[in-house]
Formats: sequence, C-alpha cells, structure tokens
Amino acid sequence: MIKKHSIVFTVLLTSFSLFAQTYITNVTIADVEKQKLIPNQTVVITKDVISNIEKSNKIKVPENATIIDGTDKYLFPGLVDAHIHFFQNGGLYTRPDVLDLQKYKAYAEEIAYAKTDMETKLRRYLQNGITTVIDVGANYHFLNQRKDFTDKAFSPTIFITGPLLTTYAPKVYENLGIDEPFTLTKTVEDGINGVKEQLPYSPDFIKIWYIAGADGLSVEESAHKNLPIIKAIIKEAHKNNLKVAVHATQRITAQLAVENGADFLVHSIDDEILKDDFVQLMKKNKTIISPTLLVHDGYMNTFGQNIKGSNYELQKADPYQLGSLLDLKHLADTTLVQNYKNYANGEKSISDLKKANAISRENLKILSNAGVLIATGTDAGNIGTLHASSYLAELKAMQKSGMTTWQIMQASTINGAKIFNKEKEFGTVSIGKKANLVLWNANPIENIENVTKIHIVINKGEVFQPNALLKDTPADLAQRQLNAYNFRNIDAFLEPYAEDVEVYMYPDKLLYTGKETMKKQYANMFDTMPNLHCELKERIVQGSVVIDKELVQFGTKILEAVAIYHIENNKIKKVYFIQ
Repeated sequence: MIKKHSIVFTVLLTSFSLFAQTYITNVTIADVEKQKLIPNQTVVITKDVISNIEKSNKIKVPENATIIDGTDKYLFPGLVDAHIHFFQNGGLYTRPDVLDLQKYKAYAEEIAYAKTDMETKLRRYLQNGITTVIDVGANYHFLNQRKDFTDKAFSPTIFITGPLLTTYAPKVYENLGIDEPFTLTKTVEDGINGVKEQLPYSPDFIKIWYIAGADGLSVEESAHKNLPIIKAIIKEAHKNNLKVAVHATQRITAQLAVENGADFLVHSIDDEILKDDFVQLMKKNKTIISPTLLVHDGYMNTFGQNIKGSNYELQKADPYQLGSLLDLKHLADTTLVQNYKNYANGEKSISDLKKANAISRENLKILSNAGVLIATGTDAGNIGTLHASSYLAELKAMQKSGMTTWQIMQASTINGAKIFNKEKEFGTVSIGKKANLVLWNANPIENIENVTKIHIVINKGEVFQPNALLKDTPADLAQRQLNAYNFRNIDAFLEPYAEDVEVYMYPDKLLYTGKETMKKQYANMFDTMPNLHCELKERIVQGSVVIDKELVQFGTKILEAVAIYHIENNKIKKVYFIQ
C-alpha cells in the first residue's frame, strides 16, 4: 500500500513539472499591500499560477524553462478597471439619451459596433496592463457574449452585471430586447423581478441606477420615495448571493444605499463634502467606492469642443471613436451643435463642473485617508471616456486629489479584487495567486505615468508583448494620423509615418522626403492656422493602400482633397495628394 501511494505521488510530481514554467528573474516585486518594493526576486509561474517566489540567488532555473530577465524592471499585479461599459463605445454617438445624433448614425449601428468590437476592447485593455474589467451596467447580450472570452488568454477577467435596475429609464432605450441597458422598476415587485430576470444569465452582481429628482420631486424627497424599491433590490440580490453596485452621486442617495446594504458605490459623491458619520458608515459596512473622477469632463470637453488628445491617447485609443469626438466641428445641424457648445462653455456649466470636481476630489481624499477602500474605475464607454486609454488620466486625477502612488496602485489592483472577495485569487504578486501580472520598464511608484512603460503583460499565465496584442491595420494608421492632425499634435501626427516617408503631388511629383521635413511643413500650421480641421468624407482600403476623400478647412477656406496612403512595414511610407 505504501509503495502504491509513493508511485501515485511520484506521478503527480512528474505531471506538475511537465507544465510549462516561466521564470521572471532578478526582478523587483511590488508588495501593494505593505507598500514596499522587494528587489532581486525570481518569480516562478507554473501553468497560470504563481508557484514560487524566492531571492534570485536561492533559486535554480531549469534549462527548459522560459526565462524573462527582470533586471531593472518592476513586477506588479495586473490592473483592474472597476467601472466600464461594453455596450458603450466612448465616441460621440454612443449615448443618444444625452446627445441624439441618430440622423447621422443610427443607434442600431452603434450597438452593432459594440458587439463586434468586444474582442478588440479586451485586447486593448490587456495591452494597457489591465487584466480585470468590471462592467457596471450591460445588457443580456453582453452577459451572454462574455462567455466567449472566459478561457481566452488575451482576455482580461470579466465581471459583469445585466441591465441597470432603475426608477428612471430614458425612452430612447425602450424596446431594444436583449440590447436594452435598463430595467424600469416602479414598484417593489418590479425591483424583485428585475433581479430574478437576470439570474438565468449568471450575472456577477446587480447594479442599481439610483436617480433622484427625475420625477419632479426634490432630490431628498425622490430618494426617500424610491427607497423601498432600492431596499427590495438589494435584499433580493443578497438572497441570491449577488453583491450590489449603486450609482449614487448625491450624498443622500449614497447614504441610503450604504445604510441598506450596498456593497459598491460606483461614482463620487459630488454634491456636498462628506461628514465623518458617513465615512464611518462606509468603513463599518466595508463598502467600496470607485470615484470615476473624469467622466463628466469627457462629456463637457466634447460638447464644448475643448478636447485635447495626448500622445498616449492618440496612440492607444480606438482611433475611430476618438476621431468621432471631433465630428461636432463639421456636423450639418449647426444649431444643435452650437447649443451644446454654448451650454458646455457657459459660465454656469463651467462653474458647476468645477464645483462638482472639487467636491469629488476632496471627498476622495477624505475617504482614502480614512481607510475606506477605493477601487480605480473610469466609466469607460461614455462620451469622451475611451476604453483602456482613459485609465492613465483617471490615475493622474486620483493623484491630484491627494492619493499617493502606493494608494493609487492599491486601488488599481488588490482593492479591485476585494469588490468580489477575490483577493485570495488575484490582486497581489503572491504564491498561489493567478499569474495576472504587469512587468514595467520603470517604477510607477516614482511616477504614475510609468504605467504606460510596459515591458510585458502576463495574463492567465501566458506572456504577451503589448504591441502584439493589437496590430494596426492600414486604415488604423490613416485614422490615427488624421486624428492627430485635427488635434494639432505634431508628435502623434508623425508617429504613424516612416522615417523616410515620401510625399507626392499626384501622380509623381515628389514634394519632399523624411519626417523632419514633414515636421517643418506641419508644425507651424498646427500652431498658427485658425479653424484647422479635416473631415473624412469617404475611405477606400485596398490591401496596403488607403484612399481618403476629405474636406479640409484652413481658416475660412474649405478645400476638397484626396490623400492616398501607401503602407509598408506597418508605417505610412508614401503619400499622394490630389487636389
């Protein structure tokens, strides 16, 4: 009997050793819980789990192992975006309840794009070091579609809810079937049934849109009137072992939600500075909050035509959704566009946004300093808040609120895991946890912008080079340089071009060659030309050639032009202009 057990144990050991192993050697590990860096470590990954961590001089690396040299690099847990929406794309046309432009683009087209783009969004998140995403308000389609990516190595781990349960639902989303993002709950029975309807789809949690004041009552009266429905939803969700996230941006709605068992507040409280009784309530109930500091700025900057695209965003964002944010400069309904521009740039709107932002940031500082758990979330998908590329700006806003870089990295890793009590599975670099990791070339604790300097991403045990996760198509390159042109960003404009680019007047008149000459041609124009804007009217893609028909505005002049881009080695090598 002893011999039989020995044979079985030997077989198990042999099987374990046959799993592919990856060794990250001589690396500095971040302990996000104790807020310290541990140098000269070797991390062993077996299959999809961290199987060992030791000082590098105490571990022997097998000859057949995959070795990643971590010298002068920093290993952190994979990042978590605790607030996204797959059904929204981040562009101008994604929220017809806020800005209805369906005469230019049908909402059905926008939803169709979101469905076909889900894989690209997931790859984009992983490319940016985000190994977990939480969809805080989806629909039944995306609850089903997420199953397609559960076992895909390129996909971050997805936590997702179904339609938002709400006492107010915009009419534009009615009668959309499985694409409807809201379930209207006017009674306690509606609220209970709203939870029960989601159960067959296996949601990870339930989301309440606690909107007070839309019924014509004061915010406080409306909040108390709808409280029985909120309580019923929370009770029914908890009865089915589902946590509850609540959209509550006013202090009264947030307090009532937390008092009645809300597990996760998904926005800042922006109408008043929090008092200690509310802070202690949050701590006592262990309620987590995701501040989403910049989502309102995304709307107002878009409407006011005040968007500024950074090099990072212009390279990492969905180029088509980012480009759409500038469509207000050329849409035919000039009255509608001007009304939104006047509203966003009006003195009251600017003052209101500034006040709400100041309150949100002060409240974040109060909650963070008090030890309330903060989870980083962007609300990506809303107009002006683009998937994955908006994460850096959110981190920087959290830092401006007074959070330290260690606190921000906790909020972006282990605290995201705690939302669903998954801190024993991921969120730290620890033995036995999932190998969802980011290896950075520079230390994000020294400078939060170093989160963009990714060497590799490890997800579900597999190693990914960031640039290999998403390949630019010829059309992507053409769109990215067009976006940078419209944003007047000379560095981002030049990035898609080859160093020895050739620029011609069609058919064969060479105008100039090289990026340096191109920079001289465009930099001054970007700095000085008023009303510079290029509207794409039509695009034809034939293999590695992209043909764009454009309307180009220079000051008061508008010219028709055709640009032909020839792509070689994933760069724009030749450009031909036809005027």
